Amino acid sequence: MDRVPVRYTDRRPSRVVTTIKVVWHLLAVVGLVAVIGLGWFAAKGLDARDVPGPTETRLSRAARHWLVPSSARNRPNPEAASTEALQDGLAHWADHCASCHGNDGSGKTAMGQGLYPKAPDMRLPDTQQLSDGELFYLIEHGVKITGMPAWTTGTPDGERSSWHLVHFIRKLPSLTEDELTSMEDLNPRGRAEWQALEEERRFLSGTLDVPAPAPGHVH
Repeated sequence: MDRVPVRYTDRRPSRVVTTIKVVWHLLAVVGLVAVIGLGWFAAKGLDARDVPGPTETRLSRAARHWLVPSSARNRPNPEAASTEALQDGLAHWADHCASCHGNDGSGKTAMGQGLYPKAPDMRLPDTQQLSDGELFYLIEHGVKITGMPAWTTGTPDGERSSWHLVHFIRKLPSLTEDELTSMEDLNPRGRAEWQALEEERRFLSGTLDVPAPAPGHVH
């Protein structure tokens, strides 16, 4: 009687099955993290007065660093740190940035402290250790889910101003009292403050009884 040959079946899972299992496990982990994140966000609510914890701060700063393209991080500043460049950066900062960051870069302003996360002290190593290219990229492109807007104009002059701002940011830890005082004249002012300054000017010049110019002509 002839023997029937026994056939052995390879019971090891195929590569396709293994890949599918790995993908499903990864999706499960991502889903779990998303659920935990949503729960954490819901528990904290929308109150912007809250202060991020140390773990959230470290993770967000690490993510910000790695989300800036390496080609952008490694860009050198093409503008020389001349007196003119620093003065341009100072004026640009006082007019555009000081509302949130303060003239001195401390972030101790009503608007800066009302953000989430709060405006950082840009004199400290967390900012000063960023590369020139990274600072330029953050100025031009802004940062999502924060109060930092994108200031790009898409023009060579706009980029030049942003590079000058990078030079000025490097100078923030060593600003003098005279420089801080000069910046106060460059800060944005509301109509009431302009009118008060105009009345003060007219009083000092002895022309207080002369009709004041129309508000639209005050510069």
